[in-house]
Amino acid sequence: MKKILLSSVALLGLTAGAMAADLPSRRAPAPIVAAVPVFTWTGFYVGVNAGVGFNNGNDDVVFNPTTTIFADSNNDASFVGGAQAGYNYQIGSFVVGVEGDLQWADFGSTTYDFTGVGGTLITRNSADWFGTVRARVGVAFDRALIYATGGWAFTDNRNGWTVGGGIEYAITNNLSAKLEGLYVKLDSDDFTVPGVVGTFSTGDTDFGVVRAGLNYRFGTY
Repeated sequence: MKKILLSSVALLGLTAGAMAADLPSRRAPAPIVAAVPVFTWTGFYVGVNAGVGFNNGNDDVVFNPTTTIFADSNNDASFVGGAQAGYNYQIGSFVVGVEGDLQWADFGSTTYDFTGVGGTLITRNSADWFGTVRARVGVAFDRALIYATGGWAFTDNRNGWTVGGGIEYAITNNLSAKLEGLYVKLDSDDFTVPGVVGTFSTGDTDFGVVRAGLNYRFGTY
């Protein structure tokens, strides 16, 4: 009888253990830690900018090898403002991209004195806008980007080129601020003078631009 009782107790113990093993665990599941998204400069962006432009050009016109028509520009510096759009692509720490912008700028007017060669005083207004289409190449230090830029510059009747550089910092994943400097050089501008035979050229026009801007970035995170 003792053997029968001991065998029954052992059997009941094994059965209870097996049933307990089949019961669901009451321990709390391990917490799921979300991976922190890696920031990238890749993506399209649009933005606005504002700054100042400095007119460095010499507006004097050579009438012939011995006569120079002197010019007087009434505005050598101007407010500059506009909008830009572009695309960046990040490869490791390197960032390449393209950007285009349109800028309002008023460098005033220039007065030419043609009275010494049979003409009169002539005042010509400078273009009040310009644009650029540029490549950008830079190195990213996480949310900071240092870059060089250069490409085509244009206005209403002239073409040229531009080169410069800047620094941009991503304040959030979508909003970044930049500080940028450009040197712009435009081709000569031909014109005629009433009462004077011939076509005159102003020569190349060059100016510098320093501007700050904000970009809204449609990035991939």
